[in-house]
Amino acid sequence: QVQLVESGGGLVQPGGSLRLSCAASGFTFSSYAMSWYRQAPGKERELVARITNLGGSTNYADSVKGRFTISRDNVKNTVYLQMNSLKPEDTAVYYCNAVAPGKDYWGKGTLVTVSS
Repeated sequence: QVQLVESGGGLVQPGGSLRLSCAASGFTFSSYAMSWYRQAPGKERELVARITNLGGSTNYADSVKGRFTISRDNVKNTVYLQMNSLKPEDTAVYYCNAVAPGKDYWGKGTLVTVSS
């Protein structure tokens, strides 16, 4: 059974940091590109960051470049999102996504709230 379980969300003050984790199981993790998406209230889901299956390439939304870092551990079957210099506009539910040809899996999300 495929599972993607996000963790690490919470309430943080502007300028603070959080690290999100997504633990994967039920599929060959190292064969999948992994991404983090987010959805803010009243807005569409948007891509935040993506990393290729072996971690050789990453890309980021312009809004998070220089502040967020995506990484993965193919031994622990986990993808991470290190978020620094958080802003109120980063408030959203963050979702983990795994994709390979013909396959597309989603986690249930973790809420990040940036507020003083």
